[in-house]
Amino acid sequence: MPRSRVLMVPSVLVALALIVPLAGAQEAEEEKPAPAAPETPPVITQHEIRVGGQALRYAATAGYLPLKDEEGELKANVFFIAYTKADGGDVSQRPITFAFNGGPGSSSVWLHLGAIGPKRVVMTDEGEAPPPPYELTDNESTWLEFTDLVFIDPVMTGYSRPASGEEKSQFHGVDEDVESVGEFIRLYTTRSERWSSPKFLAGESYGTTRAAGLSRYLQRRHGMYMNGLVLISAALDFQTLDFTPNNDLPYILILPTYTATAWYHQQLGDDLQARELEAVLADVRAFALEEYALALMKGADLSTEERQQIVGQLSRYTGLPEEYVEDANLRVDLGRFVKELMRDEGRTAGRLDSRFKGMDRDNAGESFEYDPSYAAIQGPFTATLNEYLREQLGYENDIAYEILSGRVRPWNWGSARDGFVSVTEDLRQAMTQNPALHVLVANGYYDMATPFFATEYVFTHLGGDPSLLDRVEMTYYPAGHMMYIQKQSLEQLTRDVQGFMTRVLSDDAAAVTQADR
Repeated sequence: MPRSRVLMVPSVLVALALIVPLAGAQEAEEEKPAPAAPETPPVITQHEIRVGGQALRYAATAGYLPLKDEEGELKANVFFIAYTKADGGDVSQRPITFAFNGGPGSSSVWLHLGAIGPKRVVMTDEGEAPPPPYELTDNESTWLEFTDLVFIDPVMTGYSRPASGEEKSQFHGVDEDVESVGEFIRLYTTRSERWSSPKFLAGESYGTTRAAGLSRYLQRRHGMYMNGLVLISAALDFQTLDFTPNNDLPYILILPTYTATAWYHQQLGDDLQARELEAVLADVRAFALEEYALALMKGADLSTEERQQIVGQLSRYTGLPEEYVEDANLRVDLGRFVKELMRDEGRTAGRLDSRFKGMDRDNAGESFEYDPSYAAIQGPFTATLNEYLREQLGYENDIAYEILSGRVRPWNWGSARDGFVSVTEDLRQAMTQNPALHVLVANGYYDMATPFFATEYVFTHLGGDPSLLDRVEMTYYPAGHMMYIQKQSLEQLTRDVQGFMTRVLSDDAAAVTQADR
């Protein structure tokens, strides 16, 4: 599949950079056949929860969908969990949403039990973990109220495994991943008789990379057109995210997130702390695109006077000492920022969600030892998922459910291995050729893995006719990468997605009516 890309992967850290904390990423596993998945049939159970005081009845299906080649040879067993509303009515009118997380190497547990599914992990209202043992509760913000749901675990995540004798590498790469997940979606849609249903993709982090690739692949390979994409914490062009020598773009685009983080932790000057965050960020966006971007472009030609002015503004907007900014040559990468911001307090900031604080062995390090925001969710989501499958869904499997695994490595970055991965051209082509395709992009102000300003930049540089952006909606939340762990953001996200789907399908219906006249 020809693909327009641009990717740079300087280390194994980037392969899991969108989800796994930088400190503590596992080494790549040697290439060898993975253990085959057991041949267990899907299990269907009936359930009921209360949403808005009303009963919501649904069927849950948990199990494998076998992927075979055209000769009938089994290639992999892909694990999924699907939810269909019991009284959903005519399936040609009922939307279906295929959801997945990213990594690459992540199962779909985060969106499943954090935001979208009928059950969610119990966290505090701000998204902090309670003491173990952990528990689930009914998710009153479930999307099941307005769309059926299918959660997909790509091969070597969750319970998904290659067939016996099959090499896992055939599924682990930018193209390979899109093709195998695309085959799952085609086959599930066919067997469930949902070709006539409105269809959406919902991805988070690298899952948005996958979703953008799928939007084009499904159109070209199977003639399957999506109605919409929901991109949560988007990662569409890695040049905007990857701190590598001579790539100044990430420093410019993460600056507003540094400001938001410093504002949250009361590290800015009194004048900035007294203002609303959105107003401060408007000023920082302008500074980043104008004075700061120009200063980095000038390089060694930057005058002493200009340099001192930029140092002062960066210090003002990040809460970092001027001397530190100067010593960093005006370029403070993420690892340094999370360590330096609250160094004098002996605390670090989170990467996935910079509202969280961590503690290292000492305060002299270059970066943090671990991401405190990932540590806060790993235990609760792992424990509840494993219990939920057996106790409530009645599905039993003794192999390890890979919540977030390095077993997908080495990852094949394809033609982009010598550059920066970008799937923006896939998305542009899909939107150009499918005028009904709309996109909702959800951004967390405190997400330092996929900064919101980087996402804004990607869409303003999407290319093609500017009218494409009329079908793109941006939403923002006072939380991080998994913004939905905060209750306020969870509720807002569901309202935003429901409104988005309603508008998309209303526009589609209006277009059909107009065409019939």
